[in-house]
Amino acid sequence: MRHIAVIDIGKTNAKVALVARESLTEVAVMRRPNAVLKGPPYPHYDIEGLWDFILDALRRFQVQFGVDAISMTTHGASAVLLDDEGKLAAPALDYEFDGPDSLAAEYDAARPPFAETGSPRLPLGLNLGAQLFWLFRTVPGLLERTRTILTYPQYWAFRLSGVAVNEVTSLGCHTDLWDPEAGRYSTLVEREGWAALMAPVVRASDRLGPVLPQIASATGLAPATPVICGIHDSNASLYAHLLARDEPFAVVSTGTWVISMAMGGAKVTLDPARDTLVNVNAHGDAVPSARFMGGREFERLIGDARNAHAAADVDAVLARGVMLLPAVENQSGPFQGRKAEWTMDAATLAPAERFVVVSFYLALMTATGLEIVGAQGPVLVEGPFAQNAAYLDMLAASTGRPVEAVAGTGTSVGAALLDADGRRPATGRANPRPRHEAALRRYASAWQARL
Repeated sequence: MRHIAVIDIGKTNAKVALVARESLTEVAVMRRPNAVLKGPPYPHYDIEGLWDFILDALRRFQVQFGVDAISMTTHGASAVLLDDEGKLAAPALDYEFDGPDSLAAEYDAARPPFAETGSPRLPLGLNLGAQLFWLFRTVPGLLERTRTILTYPQYWAFRLSGVAVNEVTSLGCHTDLWDPEAGRYSTLVEREGWAALMAPVVRASDRLGPVLPQIASATGLAPATPVICGIHDSNASLYAHLLARDEPFAVVSTGTWVISMAMGGAKVTLDPARDTLVNVNAHGDAVPSARFMGGREFERLIGDARNAHAAADVDAVLARGVMLLPAVENQSGPFQGRKAEWTMDAATLAPAERFVVVSFYLALMTATGLEIVGAQGPVLVEGPFAQNAAYLDMLAASTGRPVEAVAGTGTSVGAALLDADGRRPATGRANPRPRHEAALRRYASAWQARL
């Protein structure tokens, strides 16, 4: 049996998963929190801590199962700057740091229009171009000592293989650095003089080469173990369905971010003020998308509770009509700047009722995203929310379309598929028609009317 090790770095948690190639299931997983180091010189990712974790996981998996290839997927809005020796020219800046906002006016004058990049203007460092703009103007000597700019999944591929490349799914993830229609770097890259620093662009499924000799020695991997270029995490979720589905359909990738991606939907005019954007899939095609920080909102509102509700709790919430209105994380998403509001005192809710209300809220936020990107056809839900029955029921009722929960973690399996010769994976599990569908639809209509 062939096994593909997938380095899967999300914004909140990092893991290395071992995916069986034939069954496309995770047979082993190691996890750790993806902690941000506060500085100096600014909040940044714990690159060396993650690297030690990755090597340890590869070593363990090789001993127990054998590793036949390595792929990778990470969150977006991140890059790594390398110097002449291939080492960090500066720490990898955390995209939630507000430093880039200090140069917002200057950056706004320099960045390309939405029509060119499909990238909305976002706060903090959520536009990768804003990060680079701020770093090169505020860190002394950084531009002079930077020789290579790598998108984040491809940095880990570089650490393993020694081959420096970039890839379109990360470049096309609200970076301001890519023109998705033309399939090339944006005018910002040329204007700022970064073009010579950008690594060559290759396909997500390209094999970059074998692991470096020192990696083989440190992990016990076979010296010929191939390293796959890798892919942006939401696009990893989408990739499995590109191989298995006829359009139209939509994929909702859930994690720290909830990303709704429409394939073959209605033609709509995207509104960047509502956090819509053009993603770029693994084939290089433009994908209308919408996003909000749903996993972070769930964590803030619910904490460690998971699916702790019964049918009676749903009935109670519907009967009382209690709602949470957007937005909990209001610096992104379709209702930016709007302050969250409970329609009654949240303290009066039992924990299970609170869980249901929050799940309904997240589903209605997702439905809003699907609507504004013109999604049509079945809705495939990937990640943690695929296990939340209240969320799935409200999503089905509010969209009026079939909802399927996709088993497993879409990001890891999608990244593994990059080395699986285009196998068509199994489809998701169809969610049954919601109980009290009419009541759920009335609730959704009332929620929308309050906005």
